Amino acid sequence: MPSRSSEARGRLWKEVLACLAATAAVSAAFVWFCCARGYTLYYGDAASHLNIARRIVDSQTPGYEQFGTVWLPLPHALMLPLVRYDELWRSGLAGALPAAAFFTVGVVFLYAAVRRATGSRAAALTTAALAGLNPNLLYLQATPMTEPVFFGCFAAAVYACVRFEESRRGIYALAAGVAALAATLTRYDGWFLLPFFALFFWLAGSVRTAALFLAVAALGPLYWFVHNYYFYSDPLEFYHGEFSALAIYARGLARGYARHPGDHDWLTACAYYRRAMETVLGRPVVWLAPLGLALALFRRPSRALLLLALPVPFYVASIYSGGTPLFVPSLFPYSYYNTRYALAALPACAAAAGLAVALFPRPMLRSLAAAVLLALALGGWVLRPSVENWVCWKESQVNSLQRRAWTAQAAAFFRQAYRPGDGILTAGGDVLAIYQAAGLPLRETLNDGSKFPFWPAVQRPDLFWNARWAVALSGDPLSRRLSGPFASRCEKVAEFSAGREPVIEIYRNLR
Repeated sequence: MPSRSSEARGRLWKEVLACLAATAAVSAAFVWFCCARGYTLYYGDAASHLNIARRIVDSQTPGYEQFGTVWLPLPHALMLPLVRYDELWRSGLAGALPAAAFFTVGVVFLYAAVRRATGSRAAALTTAALAGLNPNLLYLQATPMTEPVFFGCFAAAVYACVRFEESRRGIYALAAGVAALAATLTRYDGWFLLPFFALFFWLAGSVRTAALFLAVAALGPLYWFVHNYYFYSDPLEFYHGEFSALAIYARGLARGYARHPGDHDWLTACAYYRRAMETVLGRPVVWLAPLGLALALFRRPSRALLLLALPVPFYVASIYSGGTPLFVPSLFPYSYYNTRYALAALPACAAAAGLAVALFPRPMLRSLAAAVLLALALGGWVLRPSVENWVCWKESQVNSLQRRAWTAQAAAFFRQAYRPGDGILTAGGDVLAIYQAAGLPLRETLNDGSKFPFWPAVQRPDLFWNARWAVALSGDPLSRRLSGPFASRCEKVAEFSAGREPVIEIYRNLR
């Protein structure tokens, strides 16, 4: 006869497989829903991530250097097998499918972690449902954004910590190191995790297991320092370079934008992040979180789940430092910006709810508590199912209206006027979405990803501009040269503007 332990393992595997199947089905449905309605690339960052990956395989200078700086490389590397296919690139599915896969893995690891820590199926189901049915995260995982990839890596690392707490086996410290390494190559939140995870392995195990974890996980930041030093002669280029969050914030201040209310104000920074959590996750989930996390302190198998709360102080500190402004529509200046960062708190809040459910002594009471909690947490979105009520979707929709307008206009121009082989000298960033929408391979363009041929062409278009077309943002270096000292060698043939977005200028080479 099989032992009780083997029967328990068999039941757990069946539960995990059921969770995997259900999560994958929900994920696939949302990917289809968003793609069919054109929502996949609403976020400007989503299109930029996709085009970074595309440039690696499709540009005038394809290759590793196209990974660039600031954004970490793993999400773009995951897109490489798919982004070379034009339909998957143009639709955004080349980036959405890896994000959806990591989201699915993340929900399963969260389920397994809480199931192991509490022994309660109801607690694990509560956690998985709160994470896997949150419409804001479901929308993000249907786009080429980095948050779902980090979610999967982070959940896997915490699951390994739960298993280590049970067994004290070094293999789980190694597994946590691999998952954390992936997290450090996805988002900078992962860098913040490392010392706290190392402390966990030291206290729960030994200095040796902490060193084993760090020997693997710390390879991510070390690699990125070397990458930035080799290509940009500054290991901290990603932190304070031209395209860093700090530089973007500083340029905004120079243009007259007000400082974020939480800039060097801890209380206000906390208030903004808490309000973002309530808006993105739902108030019942946020309000219950302190109770659930407090329970984890007194249950030895659950202590590893406290690691899930680490992104919260990271983002509060980021708001305080001024590098990561975050706005919600219910606080001044009553706008949408980076509200999605509140999703970093979802794993902790979902696990906290599961721990609260596990507090009930009888299975029937736990099931009833889970049903009530899920009804409170998800009921608002079920009763008001419109995408207008998903703040992350609303953020992407509001902030992309004007960008999508001039992208469509410029793409229509090139679909009619462009002939294969014409070539385009072009600004980078959001402008590359024009060629994606027009169906033009990026190798037909010369953009800032090809530094050596690009910048000479911008500085001296009379000598190095050999393409038929040029696309500039009004006021950028290319625009200033083509409308100033080199105006005689080109003709401005079109101009597209929308609201406060920069004006798109299209020039034809007269040579």
